[in-house]
Amino acid sequence: MYLEEIKTILIDVLALGPAGQHLDEHSALLGSLPELDSMAVVQLIGALEEQYGFTVDDDEISAATFATLGSLAAFVKHKLTA
Repeated sequence: MYLEEIKTILIDVLALGPAGQHLDEHSALLGSLPELDSMAVVQLIGALEEQYGFTVDDDEISAATFATLGSLAAFVKHKLTA
């Protein structure tokens, strides 16, 4: 449900361009995309907060959240239904 929107946000924030179109829910993010460094994580969280109107606390952020596009989408879904 949120996967395509989050993919678009990820492509925009990381400036992946057309190369980002191949990403799917199983695509590894953290450690696999050189563009996804600590500063990009902060920018991505900010973009998600702005898009979906929630706030992410520091203690909610873990490497598991950014493991795959699917895990990031699951995190957003959780935030929106919590």
